[in-house]
Amino acid sequence: MENPETVTLWRPTGPEELALVEASDWRAWPPRLPDQPIFYPVLNEEYATMIARDWNVPASGAGYVTRFEVRRSFLDRYEVHQVGGRTILEYWIPAEDLDTLNANIVGPITVVTEFR
Repeated sequence: MENPETVTLWRPTGPEELALVEASDWRAWPPRLPDQPIFYPVLNEEYATMIARDWNVPASGAGYVTRFEVRRSFLDRYEVHQVGGRTILEYWIPAEDLDTLNANIVGPITVVTEFR
């Protein structure tokens, strides 16, 4: 059953980032690297799957699709960006807001699919 107070987000990730999420006890995304000014969670599993399979696997040998819930009250301050077809939707969260995003995650970050 969907919770009206949270939004389900998806994140394609590689093994290095996933290890850092695991080290947080599945509760937080790691700080962005200097060349990563924005954190890009996506709004649907299909788009996350495409990135994990087609980009993360060639780049690092594995790709993971993760799912997590974020308080809607936090996300309301950000726009959804359509960056391709009508289902290619993502939030652009500035790196300096990542700690606040992490504080608004409800429940654990979960891995739903793995590609190798």
